[in-house]
Amino acid sequence: MLTPESRKYIGSVGAGLERKRSWPQRLHVDVPLLCALVVLLSFGLMVLYSATNQSVPEMRRQLYFTGIAFAMMFGIAQFDVRWLRTWSPWMFVGGVLLLVAVMVFGEVTNGARRWLNFPGLPRFQPSEVMKILVPLTVAAYLSRKVMPPSLWHLTICMMIIGVPVILIAKQPDLGTALLITVAGVFVLLLAGIRWKWVMIVLMLAMLAAPALWVFYMDDYQKNRIHTFLDPEREPLKAGWNIIQSKTAIGSGGIYGKGWLKGVQSRLDYLPEGQTDFIVAVLAEEFGLVGILFLLSLYVVVIGRALYIAGVAQDLFSRLLAGSLALTFFVYVFVNIGMVSGLLPVVGVPLPLVSLGGTSIISLMTGFGILMSVHTHRTARIGY
Repeated sequence: MLTPESRKYIGSVGAGLERKRSWPQRLHVDVPLLCALVVLLSFGLMVLYSATNQSVPEMRRQLYFTGIAFAMMFGIAQFDVRWLRTWSPWMFVGGVLLLVAVMVFGEVTNGARRWLNFPGLPRFQPSEVMKILVPLTVAAYLSRKVMPPSLWHLTICMMIIGVPVILIAKQPDLGTALLITVAGVFVLLLAGIRWKWVMIVLMLAMLAAPALWVFYMDDYQKNRIHTFLDPEREPLKAGWNIIQSKTAIGSGGIYGKGWLKGVQSRLDYLPEGQTDFIVAVLAEEFGLVGILFLLSLYVVVIGRALYIAGVAQDLFSRLLAGSLALTFFVYVFVNIGMVSGLLPVVGVPLPLVSLGGTSIISLMTGFGILMSVHTHRTARIGY
């Protein structure tokens, strides 16, 4: 039992610590991560301005969504991650219902039903929300269990991952479905899943690959694999994008042709230059130096995110932060890999650089969660 004098002393110490906290601590902002994100987004906007052929409406729209993304990041950082763990099941159910709504009411664009368009609101892509909700829900579930997870707990987690992945794959959006799968699997790996189960799953996946190719994959998905293996087989059709992309990357040389002086994008030889293939625009105009600068920014962001995961206080925070950091790395690796011909084209934009509203909001929400993990920890124990 605390005496009145003890309570008064504890209260005075707490007030003193509160006064000593800096403004980033009071606002729950991680300064190194914020600075890296600001530089990365600024550089990305400069590249995007060239990729859109100096389109003012497109840039105005991107700036609008960037502002919303920063507001989401700062807003979510104010909430302790323990609050997110409590509400994660309900948010996950809401996200699944949005995916079901896409199947019924979704807007069809280029043959895919991926968007919801409510009156008075900008259209958005619910699958982007699941990039956050799936690892959040899996981490929340496992954080209440004994580690390493049992086979039953892994089965529940695979159901949590599988339901949205199946709904997203039916849109069809195989790229996003695979990324969400990766985000959920990263949580399982960080939770200490036994490697024998990992090997069993990999062997089953290899055995199921022929059946997947024959019975599940659409013709356009098969064509992407063929194009990846031999882009020259249809140089004026399926292979056009990757051939022009590699041409743009190679023509940039070491220092590039200069900002706004790219030929491939300016003459519309490079399709999707403002989204999936924006790295090719960057390489042509800024050369190898620009690519290395971009990669260094990504290294700083990912390194800081992994550091935050490493010093997190509790299991839920470590699982969630680690998954978000590693998934962000996968986004970067997959996009640059497919643009340079090292991976099949799966329609994954370059994070925080490519044109896209819902994508940048979901990514910055993830960074807001990372800031919450770190700053609420430091609010309790100090740096």
